[in-house]
Amino acid sequence: MSGELDGAALANGLERVVALLRRLAPGEGVSLAKAATLRTLDTHGPCRVSELAARDGITQPAMTQLVSRLEHDGYAERRSCEGDARVVMVHLTAAGADLLRRRRAARAELLAQLAGRLSADDRAALEAALPALDRLVAAYHTDSGGTST
Repeated sequence: MSGELDGAALANGLERVVALLRRLAPGEGVSLAKAATLRTLDTHGPCRVSELAARDGITQPAMTQLVSRLEHDGYAERRSCEGDARVVMVHLTAAGADLLRRRRAARAELLAQLAGRLSADDRAALEAALPALDRLVAAYHTDSGGTST
């Protein structure tokens, strides 16, 4: 084994996994964009709209509309910053956190069921790959200045 990683094979494999995760997401009327923004708020805490837009890779006007829809649904709220009332921060609400928890639990259950169909060796290989996947994501954050989730 040369130690060389086939980037195209890795990208194709991860794209298939992402597609699977999207299919496993419970409906609940929440788009992938809404779920991604809620996940960003959960991971990074309250953010300005501009920061959310940068982290999620969409334009600021699109994020403003998305945050408005999340507010309407009760999953996020805008609040003035304690140190500077001119600054508005977007916060995850309890309902938004609960939605994320339910989505993650449902997805985890479905993945566990699917993994149960695999051999013990395949399940061990998946578990062994998790730390490397975490480091791959961390390498991206380091290279991009930490602007993406």
